[in-house]
Amino acid sequence: MTSLTLVRTIAARPSLVFEALVEPDGIRGWWGPDGGPVLVAETEPRVGGRFLVRFRMLDGTEHESSGEYLDYDPPHRLAMSWHWSGDEDEGGTSRIDIRLRAVGSGTELTFTHAQLASDASRDSHSWGWNGALDKLEAMFPA
Repeated sequence: MTSLTLVRTIAARPSLVFEALVEPDGIRGWWGPDGGPVLVAETEPRVGGRFLVRFRMLDGTEHESSGEYLDYDPPHRLAMSWHWSGDEDEGGTSRIDIRLRAVGSGTELTFTHAQLASDASRDSHSWGWNGALDKLEAMFPA
């Protein structure tokens, strides 16, 4: 098993960033690695609640992820199980942990995706999450 950790500074207070992480309207603004649309964003943001997100990439391929919220402490922490449909990780479950910390007039976001099946999966998710987090940052211009 392997993991990746990404750290970003976002020009918004933690409560606004947290909301974008868990509310369907917020998710539609940043989920997915490129400019393709989010087709489905369903969330039950609470411990034990479920989420389902389906998006289409610019190349026309569609991808879906789902899971359960394991930790829900707004606006500081969010953890969820992660099930990815449609690639080498099909059938496997990994874990995402997100920590938000107020810094100056913004938020430091630490994003960790753990329990990934292989280095190739880690590298693919790193590319995808970096693209998504670029879009999340762009939702809150400085």
